[in-house]
Amino acid sequence: MEIKVIAGDITKVKADAIIVNFFTGRRKLDGDIAALDKALDGAISQLVRQGEIKGKLNEVTVVHSLGKLPADRVVVAGLGKKAELSPNKVRGAVAETCRALRPKGVTSVATIAQGAGINGLSPEAAAQAVAEGVLLGLYSFRKHITSQKEKPGEIKQLTIVGSDRVKPRLEKGARKGEILAEAANLARDMVNEPANYMTPTRLAETATKLARNHGLEISVLEREQMAELGMGAMLGVAQGSRQPPKFIVLHYKGSRTKEPGVALIGKGITFDSGGISIKPAEKMEDMKGDMAGGAAVMAAITAIARLKPKINVVAIIPATENLPDGNALKPGDILTAMGGKTIEIISTDAEGRLVLADALDYAKKLGVKYIVDAATLTGACIIALGKVCTGAFTNRQALVDKVIAAGNEAGELIWQMPMYDEYKEQNKSDVADIKNVGGRGAGAITAAQFLAEFAGDTPWVHLDIAGTSLSDKEKAHLVKGATGVPARTLVNLVLALAKR
Repeated sequence: MEIKVIAGDITKVKADAIIVNFFTGRRKLDGDIAALDKALDGAISQLVRQGEIKGKLNEVTVVHSLGKLPADRVVVAGLGKKAELSPNKVRGAVAETCRALRPKGVTSVATIAQGAGINGLSPEAAAQAVAEGVLLGLYSFRKHITSQKEKPGEIKQLTIVGSDRVKPRLEKGARKGEILAEAANLARDMVNEPANYMTPTRLAETATKLARNHGLEISVLEREQMAELGMGAMLGVAQGSRQPPKFIVLHYKGSRTKEPGVALIGKGITFDSGGISIKPAEKMEDMKGDMAGGAAVMAAITAIARLKPKINVVAIIPATENLPDGNALKPGDILTAMGGKTIEIISTDAEGRLVLADALDYAKKLGVKYIVDAATLTGACIIALGKVCTGAFTNRQALVDKVIAAGNEAGELIWQMPMYDEYKEQNKSDVADIKNVGGRGAGAITAAQFLAEFAGDTPWVHLDIAGTSLSDKEKAHLVKGATGVPARTLVNLVLALAKR
């Protein structure tokens, strides 16, 4: 999609549809909507009086111009209560509106910077929210559908209209929104791919292509190199699959210092059967998305490379399948992680924390200042938080505060979970340094406590995205399938850390 910003009068813009906003409880029209209403001989104000336009959040009302404007339609998008306006509500309303227009043959839309100047919403933030809303809300994954039947229409152009004075600020916001949304959609593409296409090898090939396109340094460790480094936890998970594991490392060099800066680690299990501790058959097809953390991390570093903050970032994706082959890992086995810690295997379905253990050790060896990992780690986190919030766990309050703020900015909600030392008792093993499952109670917390043993003293945040990596319905800027969470949060975090 082409996104452009122009200075001008919204009533004079040629497009298939013009989108303007309306708040709940509003009676008098002013500004751009008043000008459009006048051109339409009072059609909008009449619909307001009749109660058809209420301004309810995500309400969409189409008014045909019938030749009275260069645009064919004026679409009034409800933004809810003015006092409660946020960038995320703008993002969602624009997404819902554009989805409603797509089947009507609309190929071009024009809009103002929705909400700019209200509740402290800057022109940059407003334009960013509009761009993200359009690109995220219109995303679809039809790569493997051969039939053209019921193929959705395509909106090819978005024009944001403002004054000459704010045009540069709108352009800056729209560009950032485009980059962030494209990163999230890239992650969605990878997660939505079936596991017979998105193998560890294909994930590494995708990373190599992205590195070439965005000027990133890349190294992909093979099984032999992992063995030399002592990555016994990673290789233990991989031994049940015929697909070779790949340990993917991407470097963005935004600072002249040699300090590695920030490590973003993403779980890259391209299919998770549970291994010997096999999962139930129902919904196992969703386990192609067990690499959502890896996809988000990979997508985030490409957006970081485009935005060019002055900070160094490394993205680490340990990629493998988890399958019940005759050579597979067994309950009761003991593995030795890269840092030398021994792990008793209680369940082979707790494999994500094993590959992350070696990734955390690898990041520490690089000497990074901060670590954030993202993983579809536990069903227990879904029980605790549902599909609304990502769970956050940390050993540094200052860092998790920044992560949560970055998530709020992206509209990706994050809730901090406790990490009391008492939970560590559940992970104690009688035969090894630690066991990989601490029992049913507090499963998300004990999984995070397991990872904390490998994060050590490095400031670290673990994001459990088991509930937020997939959406089962369209709502606001989310569509059914992969969400791309937390790619935009990670980008926002890195930008915030770079400013420091």
